[in-house]
Amino acid sequence: MINFRYHVVSLTAVFLAVALGLVVGTAAFNGPAAEELSDQVSSMRKQNDAYRTQLDDLKEAAEQEEQWATDAMPYMVADKLVNRRVLLVTTSEVDKAYVDGITTALTTNGAKITGRLTLQKKFVEPGSNQALLELGDLVQPTSVTGLPSNSNGVETSAALLGAVLLDRPAAIPADDRRKVLSGYTNGAFVTPAPEPTAPAEVTLVLTGNPYADKEGAKLNAALKTFVEQFDKAGPIVVAGSGTGGDGNLLAAIRDDATLVKQVSTVDYVASPKGRVATLLALKEQLDGQAGHYGLGGGATSLLPRLAGARNGS
Repeated sequence: MINFRYHVVSLTAVFLAVALGLVVGTAAFNGPAAEELSDQVSSMRKQNDAYRTQLDDLKEAAEQEEQWATDAMPYMVADKLVNRRVLLVTTSEVDKAYVDGITTALTTNGAKITGRLTLQKKFVEPGSNQALLELGDLVQPTSVTGLPSNSNGVETSAALLGAVLLDRPAAIPADDRRKVLSGYTNGAFVTPAPEPTAPAEVTLVLTGNPYADKEGAKLNAALKTFVEQFDKAGPIVVAGSGTGGDGNLLAAIRDDATLVKQVSTVDYVASPKGRVATLLALKEQLDGQAGHYGLGGGATSLLPRLAGARNGS
């Protein structure tokens, strides 16, 4: 709001200054009228300067608060994720800056990233359904059973990937994992970088803005289906920046009567505070709990309150 008011006052001052120039340059106005208008311009300029100072103070305070969150992260997260195995999944629309930020936060605080998997748009496109079904049949190892037996390619393929990339109920042979990953990689459905080398305990999905093209509703629904299947495979946190836009994945999870109780979400992962919340949400999921954190609709608090935390901590 201060920023909006700042610009309003700035524009008002400009228009008044122009008006003053016109008044001074014409004989239609007498001296007192020009003097009164000049006083108004002077007053607006002073108010404008005051808003500029307030805005600078707010920017400085925000920067200091972000720095505080960065500095405090090791103390807040402590040893909660040391040697815990995390699979990082990103959508094709995700912002690289906060992928890098959360990757650094994870490794700095002792977590082991088993691998990163970028989910390409092709994976969730309606036209890929049959190809996904056929690929799933082709690469499914005998060590994986109980996959959905229907005509939904995203559902079946997500369930298969979840089975080979997570260790619940039990890790499958490494050769089977490589076979499945190779199939989806060669089909341009996923891009591993680096390729997962071990089963993970928990999945962190980083998502960007919802798809907004003509098939956006179907694409966004398919992303939710992907999350549903990975949730069945093990603990999962979904993090992004904001809950706005039709089909937003975070909003869809929070609005789902089942997922809201099982999946943790964070809607401000782009900030240091949001990264703290994301790391704590991973621990929360590993402890068998779920919650929703941030500033958007459906968030219950800024940070998880983990079991054993003291009041006021």
